[in-house]
Amino acid sequence: MAPSEREVLVTRLEQYPVDRYPVQHATTQFHLGSLLLHAGDTEPALAALVTARNIFALAGMDLEQAKTTVQLGVALRTAGRLHEAAAAFTAACDGLACLDSPAERAAASYNLGLVHQDSGDLSAAHQAWTTAHELFLVARYPAQAAAAARDHGASLLTTGEVEAALPLLEQAASLAESAEDIPGLGAAANVLGLAQLAAGDPSGAVASLRRALAAYPRATRPADYAMVKANLALAHEQSGDVQRARLAAGQAQAVPSAAAPVRTLAHEVLTRLARPERDDLVAVLDTEDRAQWPAVIREELLRSVDLPPAGRAEFARAFLDGLLSRPATAYDLAEALLHVVLELPPRPYEHLLSALVAAAAGRSSEETDRVVAVVNSAMARFAMPQWQRLAASLNAAATAAGLPAHWR
Repeated sequence: MAPSEREVLVTRLEQYPVDRYPVQHATTQFHLGSLLLHAGDTEPALAALVTARNIFALAGMDLEQAKTTVQLGVALRTAGRLHEAAAAFTAACDGLACLDSPAERAAASYNLGLVHQDSGDLSAAHQAWTTAHELFLVARYPAQAAAAARDHGASLLTTGEVEAALPLLEQAASLAESAEDIPGLGAAANVLGLAQLAAGDPSGAVASLRRALAAYPRATRPADYAMVKANLALAHEQSGDVQRARLAAGQAQAVPSAAAPVRTLAHEVLTRLARPERDDLVAVLDTEDRAQWPAVIREELLRSVDLPPAGRAEFARAFLDGLLSRPATAYDLAEALLHVVLELPPRPYEHLLSALVAAAAGRSSEETDRVVAVVNSAMARFAMPQWQRLAASLNAAATAAGLPAHWR
C-alpha cells in the first residue's frame, strides 16, 4: 500500500533535519501545514506553518516567509483567531510591498479583507479589497480580481450602498467571464442581480440572474441553481411577469438540495402569486420565440421529474390542456415537449411518457383522439429511430396501464 501524502511529508522531515537542512525542512513544513489545513487539521497545520515561517525568517528568505505568513493567516482565520489572522496578513502585506510580488500581496490583502469582514470592520475590509483588486489586475489575475470586486460589492450591498456596489459587481462579472471562471461569473452575476433589484431595475436583474443561471447547471450545481432560480422568481415578480415568477419559484422549490432560505423565498413568492387555473408553462411559451421553447420546457420538465407521480400527472394534464386550447400551435408544442423528453435518462423518460399517456386517456373521447392525433403527427417530425422509440415507449406505457396502444 502506497504511503499517503502526509506520510511522505513526515518522512521527508526526518530526512531533512532542521539543523542540517533548514531550507528543505522549512519547505516541507510549509507543504505539510498546507496539506493539514486543507484536510481540516487546523492545530497541527498552525504548528507546521509557524515553524516554516520562523525558519524562513532566520534564513533571510523574505518572499518565502511572506507566503508562509499568508497561509498562516488563513489557518488562524479558520481557527477563529481573527486578531492574530489580521496581524499575520498585515505583516505579509508589509513584507511583500518591498518584494515586487503583486499577486502574493494581493492575496494577502484579499484575505485581510475577509478577516476584517468577519470582525465587523467593513470599512477596513473595503479598503483591503480595493487594494487586492488593483494588485490582482496589475498581476494579470482577472479571476482573483473579480472575487475581490465581488466580495467588496456584496458587502456594500448588505449595508445599503447600492449605487457604490453596482459598478464593482458589474466589473466582477465581466472579469470572471473574461477569465472563463464560470463559477465566479455565476456568483458575481447573482449578486449583481440582487443589487439591480435593490436599485429598482428588475429587468436588468432578470438579465443578470439568467446569466448566473447559465453558470449553475441543475445537474451539477443544484443548490446554486435553486438559489438563483429563487432570486429570478423575485425579479420576475417585480417585473410583473407573474407566470415566469411562479415557474421559477416552483423550480427552485423542487430541488432536493435547495437551502432553507431559498425554499422560504420561493414559498413566499408562490404565496403572493396564487396559481390560476391556466398553466403557467404554456402561457409563457405563448410569449416566447419558438426556438426557445425546448429550453423553457426543459426547466419545467426537470422540475417535474423530481416530483411524486401525482405531481408529474398534474404537469402532463396541464400541458395537454394548453395544447388542446391552442390548435394553431398544438403540433409545435407537442414536438418541443417530445424533443426534451428524448433527452431524459431512461427512468424519468418512462415516467414522463407514462404520465402523458394517462393524461391523454383521462378526458373525453374527442379530446383523447385529438391529443393522440397531434402527438402522432409530432412524432413523425423526428428521425426514424427517435420516432420508433417514442411510439414504442408510449404504447408500452399504455399497455401497462390497460389503455389502447394507439400511438404510432
